[in-house]
Amino acid sequence: MTIFYAFNGDADGLCALQQIRLADPREAELVTGVKRDIKLLRRVQTVQGDEVTVLDVSLDQNRDDLARILDSGATVRYFDHHHAGALPRSARFEAHIEESADVCTSILVDRHLAGAFHAWAIVAAFGDNLRHLGMALAKAAGIDAETAATLEKLGIFLNYNAYGNAVSDLCFDPRDLAGQLLPFAEPLEFVRRSPAFERLGACYEEDMQRVRHLPPARHVPGAMMVVLPDEAWARRVIGVLANELTQAHPECAIAILSPNAHDCYTVSVRVPAQRHIAADEFCRGFETGGGRKLAGGINALPASDIDRFAASFEARFRAC
Repeated sequence: MTIFYAFNGDADGLCALQQIRLADPREAELVTGVKRDIKLLRRVQTVQGDEVTVLDVSLDQNRDDLARILDSGATVRYFDHHHAGALPRSARFEAHIEESADVCTSILVDRHLAGAFHAWAIVAAFGDNLRHLGMALAKAAGIDAETAATLEKLGIFLNYNAYGNAVSDLCFDPRDLAGQLLPFAEPLEFVRRSPAFERLGACYEEDMQRVRHLPPARHVPGAMMVVLPDEAWARRVIGVLANELTQAHPECAIAILSPNAHDCYTVSVRVPAQRHIAADEFCRGFETGGGRKLAGGINALPASDIDRFAASFEARFRAC
């Protein structure tokens, strides 16, 4: 029997995996990649009796491969908060899926494990740009403000590490970073004792210093669009920049565009909670688009579609 963990390489996927592995420390094959590499189940080949746990990738984007895995006789546990669509009907399928805007995958894992490794779920909430949730969970757990700030920083660093066109763009391969996290039941111990935390922080600060001087390409009331240069550092910051701009301009929908291969752009979209149009709904209007209510993206927007994207983005989110 082979155990597979297929997980998003961002903060939420890593922290969900960390909780699962701390609770059940068995040998397993890890399947992951950059944040946008979400069709992970195509890389999972199973036979009868294998076990697959999927963390923080859309079921809707993996539907055909999920059916193939279930047909092989493997069992599947699925933890996620993205758009799922219809769920498979199989006795070997166990779903922990909630699409609420105020939840992330690590929170679903935390509930499943009855809070056994709760601090890692708090780190994930911060990393997934659910700062209000992270602060509320920290307060309820009796965590002081200084410690909560450290957990928030770790969440941001882990999330930052997942963005790029390929693993070679990243500070750490998410598989390797998962291995660096594994020995630590408490995230504060990782911060204090692992050199990986210092390296993440140094990379993050260097990249963010570069991008903070970049002006928006378009900015109208209620909608802001930033186009990044074709550099590895710019690809790394796309997610954390979107989150930072969301906090600085809470009334604005934010779109960050970064060039990728084949004359296309990776797009990251953030939408204020009070808007009636969800980020995933808007992004699914473009091929390779998806996400969740407050945060969505497009994996490959052709350069020829940028003007159409910008016009649609401003038309949908411009404040009257």
